[in-house]
Amino acid sequence: MKKIVLSYSGGLDTSVILKWLQETYKCEVVTFTADLGQGEELDTARRNAQNLGVQDIRVVDLREEFVKDFIFPMFRANTVYEGLYLLGTSIARPVIVKHLIEIAKEVGADAIAHGSTGKGNDQARFELAANALDPSIRVIAPWREWDLNSRTQLINYAEKRQVSIPKNDVGDAPFSVDSNLLHISTEGGVLEDPAKPAPDYVFQRTADPQKAPDAPETITIGFEKGDAVSVNGEALSPANLLSKLNDLGGKHSIGRLDLVENRFVGMKSRGIYETPGGTILLAAHRGIEAITLDPGQAHLKDELMPRYADLIYKGLWYSPEREMLQVMIDKSQEFVTGEVTVRLFKGSANVIARSSPLSLYSESLVTFEDSDGTYDHKDADGFIRLTGLRLRSFAARRERVSLGSE
Repeated sequence: MKKIVLSYSGGLDTSVILKWLQETYKCEVVTFTADLGQGEELDTARRNAQNLGVQDIRVVDLREEFVKDFIFPMFRANTVYEGLYLLGTSIARPVIVKHLIEIAKEVGADAIAHGSTGKGNDQARFELAANALDPSIRVIAPWREWDLNSRTQLINYAEKRQVSIPKNDVGDAPFSVDSNLLHISTEGGVLEDPAKPAPDYVFQRTADPQKAPDAPETITIGFEKGDAVSVNGEALSPANLLSKLNDLGGKHSIGRLDLVENRFVGMKSRGIYETPGGTILLAAHRGIEAITLDPGQAHLKDELMPRYADLIYKGLWYSPEREMLQVMIDKSQEFVTGEVTVRLFKGSANVIARSSPLSLYSESLVTFEDSDGTYDHKDADGFIRLTGLRLRSFAARRERVSLGSE
């Protein structure tokens, strides 16, 4: 093997993996760090890669692409996994793998590598995406190859080889963190017992509800064809818009979730998720759809959404069935344009108004006052009689059977 492209965060795990790849495969390793809005770790990643002798270090700002081409398409479907989780980790993996594969082709690499463990979902997400994008590429998963099976062994390995260990990775980790523009998730450590409430210090993106503002804040989100385009009348790029909503939602303690989920690999896992901007966006999107979607469209979308969410959760973003569903979802958003007003207050994001030039809502039809002849109450008689025909037939049969058994 001549060259490997590693998905690299700069933390303890991937720094040890970087050194292990260099020693095990005795080849050049290119590091790729995706900037998905996680923040300060990027400088650390570049510095640690330099210290380990990496010549080709890629740190790529993918924030706009991440939101525009992955998060927004997912939110057009109002996607939640198991009724609660907004898939902040799951949706980040396909964009990372897309660029891993592109870099591998550019530099002529034989393989890509990732730092996912053998117990988690991410190993499947990385490798299934790679299978779909380049079936010829080899994928190296060190956690399934080496004999380093504990955090203590990782630290010992790093110390013996003078691998820099970030300060927050020294000692016993209180929990594991994954962060990007959509969410921040924490799991493991102090969270492994689901019978114990999460300590307050776990929450990093949202204010304590008791310390959130005592007055509600009202915002207006503009939509065009299903995607959010403005906040309070200010046009914003996808990434800047989500960042704005994160700030607003975090201040009002919106988007906290304590979830025990069913992992793809078969075990249950407890995690704490903070998705402030995404929670607001989901409420607002459902709000604008309420007046712009035909009932058949809306109900069909709700039926298909769990299947769509399951595909993303299991790493099947690039599968043909997800792409088929996306075409139908995107078609449904053709007239989803307008504005939604949302009230933010101590953990809640409630839609309180919505308007659209393409609205299907008709005041003249729903009013309790005179509808000026647009609706004839007598029409309901035939409608109900036809709808109830099968029910009357079913009831008549039941009565016949009951009489016959006496």
